[in-house]
Amino acid sequence: MTGILNSEHCNDLLFFIPSGQFTTGELIDLLKKHPEIKFVSLVGVDLGGNDTDERIPIEIFLEDIEEFLSGGVQTDGSSVVLPGIATLNDGKVDLIADSTVNWFIDYNFEHPDPATGRPIGTLRIPSFLNHNGVRVDSRSILQKATERFQTEIIKLLKDHPALAESLQIDPENIAEIQLTSATELEFWVKTPDDKADIEELSASQVMQEQYWKRTKGLVRTALEKSLLLLDKYGLVPEMGHKEVGGVKAKINAEGKLNHIMEQLEIDWKYAQALQAADNELLARTIIKETFQSHGLEVTFMAKPIEGVAGNGKHTHVGAIAKFKNGSARNLFAPQDLTADFLSPIGWGALMGILKNYEVINPFISSTNDALNRLKPGFEAPVCIVASVGHNVATPSRNRTVLAGLIRDLNNPFATRFEVRSPNPHTNTYLALAALYQAMLDGIKAAVTSGKSSKELEADFSKPAGQESFYLEKSRAYRSEKDVFEHYNEQERNELFGNPPATVWDNLASFEKYPEKKQVLLAGGVFDDRIIASYSLAARIRWITELCNRIIPENLDLIKSFKQLHQPETAADLDQVRWSRIDELRHYLAKDTLTSKSLFTRIKDAIEQSDFDTVSCLQLEMAEKMAELKKLYTLYSRNIIDF
Repeated sequence: MTGILNSEHCNDLLFFIPSGQFTTGELIDLLKKHPEIKFVSLVGVDLGGNDTDERIPIEIFLEDIEEFLSGGVQTDGSSVVLPGIATLNDGKVDLIADSTVNWFIDYNFEHPDPATGRPIGTLRIPSFLNHNGVRVDSRSILQKATERFQTEIIKLLKDHPALAESLQIDPENIAEIQLTSATELEFWVKTPDDKADIEELSASQVMQEQYWKRTKGLVRTALEKSLLLLDKYGLVPEMGHKEVGGVKAKINAEGKLNHIMEQLEIDWKYAQALQAADNELLARTIIKETFQSHGLEVTFMAKPIEGVAGNGKHTHVGAIAKFKNGSARNLFAPQDLTADFLSPIGWGALMGILKNYEVINPFISSTNDALNRLKPGFEAPVCIVASVGHNVATPSRNRTVLAGLIRDLNNPFATRFEVRSPNPHTNTYLALAALYQAMLDGIKAAVTSGKSSKELEADFSKPAGQESFYLEKSRAYRSEKDVFEHYNEQERNELFGNPPATVWDNLASFEKYPEKKQVLLAGGVFDDRIIASYSLAARIRWITELCNRIIPENLDLIKSFKQLHQPETAADLDQVRWSRIDELRHYLAKDTLTSKSLFTRIKDAIEQSDFDTVSCLQLEMAEKMAELKKLYTLYSRNIIDF
C-alpha cells in the first residue's frame, strides 16, 4: 500500500459499493467503468473466524452475474473450519453472496494494471457458507441473531403497551430495530526481529511514558495512512493513538528511527452489527498491510509479550428503534437521562450479558493467547461484573470490569455497553451473536417482570446472597470499585464467579450451564451442531498449540538455561538458586526410567483424550515455567566477574 494516498489515480479508484444502491445492470456498468478491478472473491467466514479468498476473473463473474449472486460458488469444506459439519465424505460448501452489506475492493498496490496504471483490484463480496442447504458460517449466525432480536423486541413492545408508552414508542410506527456495534482495535507494532526487553517495557508502562503520546517517524506515517485509507472505504475512522504499551524508538546512524516497539489503537464509527463485523475484518487487513509496507511488523495477538499490556478489542453494543418518519430512539436510554441510568430494556440487556456470560465467554476467549491476556492487572477484565457509574450524573469509566455502561448526558444515542473482554482475534460475528442472544433473554425477563428502571437498578445492584427475579442469588453483578484493588482473589471468585483458566475450562461451560446454553439455542440462532463444531475446532487448536508450539518453546527456553557460576568460587546463593533451577528443568522436561516429565505427562493425557488432566497439567506447567524464568533472571544477574 506504499504511496497509495499520493497516487494520481487514488481519487478515481472505487473503494466500496454501498449495499442496496445498485441494480444488477447498474452494478455491471459500474464495474465496467473500473477495468482495474480484475477479480471477484466471495468472502465467507467460518466458525474459526477465517475469511475465504479466491480470484475469479471479473469477466467470468459478469458473464453470469445473476447465477453468481444467487447460486454462489462451490468450495471444498476441508478448506474451512467446520469440523463435524463439512467432513471428508460430505465436504461440499457453497458460497452465497450477501447483498445486504457493503462490498469492498481490495487493491494490490504492488501490482499496477499496465493499461491504466492503477493498482489491480479484487471485488470482495461478503458471503454465507451453505452446507447441504443450511447456512453454517459465522456471518449467518449473527444475521439470525439480529433478525430474531428485531422481531422479539417489536413483539415485546406490542405486548407491553405501558413500556412502549413510557419510552414514547408507537410499535406500529417502527420501521426496524437496528443493532449497532463498533470495536476498538489495539495492536503492537515493532521493527522486525527486535526482541522485547520486558523490564524496560514494564517500567515504561508503569510510568505511562507512551500512553497517548505523539507518534513519530514511520509509525506516524503508517498510522496516518491507515486512517486515511479506512476513511476511503467508508469506515469513518474516529481516532488513532498510542496505547499504554511501548518504549521510545532509537535513532540510527542515518538519523532514522529504529528499534520501534509501540502499542497503538484505531477506532472507527459504529455500524449495524453485521456491517460492523465486516468492517473490522477489512480494517485488520488494511492496518497490517499498511504498516508492513513501511517495514513494520504488526501483531494482533491478545498477549504478544508476557508481563506487559496485551491487545484488547473493546466491543460496543447498542440497539436503536428506527421509525417510519425517519426519527429514531435509543432503546437502552431512559426517558430522562438525569433521572435513570437505563431504560427497562437497557437494564434487561445488561443483566442478560452478565447472567449468561459463562456461555458467551467461549466465543470471546477460545485460545491460549486470549486467556493469557485475561489476568488480574493490565486493565484486562477477569470478573463477571459491570459498572454503570457512581451516580446518574457521573458516567462510568471503570476499566477493571467486564462490561461498562457508556453514557453522555447530552446525547441519548450514546447509551451503549462496552464489553472489555474481546481481543483482536475474537470472532466478532459469533461474539456479537452470543451477546445479543443473552441481551434478549435479559430484556424479556426485565420487561415481563413489570419492574421500573429504579427497581431494576436496585435488583442489579444487589449484594451476593440476595434473591433476584432473574439474576443468581449467590452472585453480585455491580461494582464501581477497582475490582483488583478492592477485592482479593478469593473475594472476587466468590462474588463474581471463578473465571476459566484454560481453553478446556471455558469450553466446558456449554455442558456445565445447560440452561444458559439454551439461551444461545433460542430461536434457532445457534444449534447443537454449530456449538459442537465450534468447540471441536477450539479444542483441536488448543491441544495442537500445546503440543507443537508451547511445549517446544518451553523446552528450547529450558535448554538455554545454563549453569553460569563456577562451583568452587560461587556464592552460596548462586548454588541454591541453580539447584532449584536444575530441579525445575528436570521436573518439566526430563524423563527417566522411573518417572515422566511434566511435558510428557501432558502429551500422554492428550493422547488419552483426558482433557481435564491436560487442563490441570497446563496450569501447573505455566506456574513452574513462571517460577523458572524468574529464578533464572535472578540467578544470571548475580553472576558477576570481579
